This record gives sequence, structure tokens and C-alpha cells, in this order.
Amino acid sequence: MNNPTRESGIPVLTEVIAPPQAAPAPQAPAEDSASSETVQAEQPQQQAAAEWDEERWTRLEREVRERVLHQVLERIDFVLEQRVRDSLADVLQLAVENLAAEIRSGLHHTVKDVVTRAVTQEISKLQSTKK
Repeated sequence: MNNPTRESGIPVLTEVIAPPQAAPAPQAPAEDSASSETVQAEQPQQQAAAEWDEERWTRLEREVRERVLHQVLERIDFVLEQRVRDSLADVLQLAVENLAAEIRSGLHHTVKDVVTRAVTQEISKLQSTKK
């Protein structure tokens, strides 16, 4: 089970939410390359977080929740249907076997009675004609 979320078809949060696209920051004069790269990497994240108001976060939360819920419910429906089919197949197989056994037993009993009655009648006829 390397990645159960991919196997089950349910996306992880990072697959659902695309990182916000921020406008490129204006280039400052190159002072110290290491410190300027760190500052530039932090600025888009801070800008993106600042630009998102409460309504936008709420909407994103609702959309993610609905999408994940929909995917989970679809998966539950599929698994439940498959398990019901498997269980129903077992139950139906057992019912068919029992029904076939009852029909076979009834048929054997009926054929036995018919043959016994027919033989008895034929023997009675033969005995009555000989007398």
C-alpha cells in the first residue's frame, strides 16, 4: 500500500487545491543572492494569503468538502453495491440449491407413487384376467 489515496480514487488535498497564481514580484537590485531568493520565495506566498479574503477561503473549503464528499460517496456506493451483489449471489446460490433439492425430492416421491400405482394396477388386471 504505497499510496492508498491514489488506489481508492480519492484525491489528496494537494491534488484538489491548485496553488494560487501570484503576479511576479518586481526584481530588486541584486544585493545578496541567497537572501534575495529567500525573500522572493516568501513574498508570493504572503501576497497570495493576504489576497484571499474570508469569503474566498469559505468558498474554497465548501468546494473541496463537496468534491471530496462526492468522491467518497461514489466510492461507498460502488463498494456497497459490489458487496451486496456478492452476498446476494451467495444467498441466491444457496436458495437455488435448496429449491432444486426440494423439487428433486418431490419429483422422486411423485414418480415413485405413480410407478407403484401403475404396477399395482397392471398386476391387478393380469390377476383378474387369469381368474
